Amino acid sequence: MLIVGGGDVALRKADLLSRAGAAITILAPSISAEIQALLSHTKYKAKHELIYENYNKAYMTGARVIIAATDDETLNHQIHADASDLNIPVNVVDTPHLCDFIFPAIVDRNPIVIGISSNGKAPVLARLLRARLETLIPQGYGKLAKLAGEFRSEVKTKIPTLTGRRQFWERAFEGQVSQLMFAGNEKEAAAQLQADLDNTASAINEKNTADNTSTESQTVKNTMGEVYIVGAGPGDPELLTFKALRLMQQADIVYYDALVSPQVLDLCRRDADKVFVGKKRSNHAVAQLGINELLVNSAKEGRRVVRLKGGDPFIFGRGGEEIESLRAHSVPYQVVPGITAANAAASYAGIPLTHRDHSQSVRFVTGFLKAGAPNSNFKSFLNTDETVVFYMGLHSLPRLTTGLIDAGRSSDTPIAIVSNASMPNQQVLTGTLANIVELQKQNQLPTPALLIMGDVVALHHDLAWYNHNNQNVNNEASNWLREGSTTTDKDSKQFTSQQAHALSMVANLATADDVERLVIG
Repeated sequence: MLIVGGGDVALRKADLLSRAGAAITILAPSISAEIQALLSHTKYKAKHELIYENYNKAYMTGARVIIAATDDETLNHQIHADASDLNIPVNVVDTPHLCDFIFPAIVDRNPIVIGISSNGKAPVLARLLRARLETLIPQGYGKLAKLAGEFRSEVKTKIPTLTGRRQFWERAFEGQVSQLMFAGNEKEAAAQLQADLDNTASAINEKNTADNTSTESQTVKNTMGEVYIVGAGPGDPELLTFKALRLMQQADIVYYDALVSPQVLDLCRRDADKVFVGKKRSNHAVAQLGINELLVNSAKEGRRVVRLKGGDPFIFGRGGEEIESLRAHSVPYQVVPGITAANAAASYAGIPLTHRDHSQSVRFVTGFLKAGAPNSNFKSFLNTDETVVFYMGLHSLPRLTTGLIDAGRSSDTPIAIVSNASMPNQQVLTGTLANIVELQKQNQLPTPALLIMGDVVALHHDLAWYNHNNQNVNNEASNWLREGSTTTDKDSKQFTSQQAHALSMVANLATADDVERLVIG
């Protein structure tokens, strides 16, 4: 490895490469004391060489990689040209178009290494992201990985199936073993891991003997799994809770709704089975009783199951019905709340659901009851001091507005339609009970959408802050709802994809596919 230059830039590269075990040659007429000290104190110091000379192409002979780290632009171009002639990969620092390879920002938890690269476009941003990850990943992860490496062969021998081994390691990495390692108790962590392994192997053998079976895979099928009822929020992946993200990454199988955005679904574990069980008006991919049965059966197979629901599971999400079924079959479960569509739509549209001057209470109402029966209890929605949010009300908008006016609600009552809440293609349409139907005919806002009725809607004009271009205008941006519009909006999809990728980096810290690596030998 030849580095041309002896100043601060060369020092940064030499430090990185020396920690990777590279043999380094520094070529410069003047080499800083810091570089001399660095290369004289590494365990590979016998492999390093300092040459106090001006640059000469002859010194490239035998080099595997060249780094130009001088402040002379002309010289850097010459080094690039000479390296290219010799077919040697070259990196000219801070000059992307003269680089055959780039150095990512590194999070080093040896043997775990995470590389963050902007492809030379924004190295400062890459370093800022690295700093963020440094705060999220304890130093103990490196020691934990080394401990896992020491036990890997024994685990493979004692737990024959891939599923069993994965579940064992996940318990270890998320339980007492990791806590002991992070606390600096390395011997106790190793002892705990050994005890957990012995107990797991013993349980497998006992179960096999009792069932007269010979494979651990049959034991796994008879071991009860767990179901996680997870609120996926309104669509923006940044609105997921940390717990939701963690459980989504643990799932063996995911049953997801039509209201779950693709960006959120992409954050589930990549090798998990993903099954669409979405329900749209008068079009159910799987009936609710069928979904209940799927959850129970998957858990009884020993699988960790995520039931991923748009919004919040307990607000018109039928989460209560599903956990009643799980409880009846003695299946363990957890419920993870999500940001419900009403909160997201109101917040992103700049419509406070409550306001001391306009509304002292809020009510969430469904436009349709069980078995598709319309909700026609209009006389209960006449309180002008209350905000009413209608879920699943867009398709019955004419019936709702007529029923409310006939029941005695003023035709001048403000009402808003919020479509694709929190997403880049969010649209907001405001009007009154008297004209909202006609406005919707003109603008054709797509589902998913909900209605907000009350005096607070009048605040939207002054308080709207998100995606101003799509307020009260006809926008044909792509609808991410399953079976929705096939029109695409490249900029919107790219923006949301970048959000999802950033979260995915945090969620998949040890997944090689999610990082860019530089290996120099």
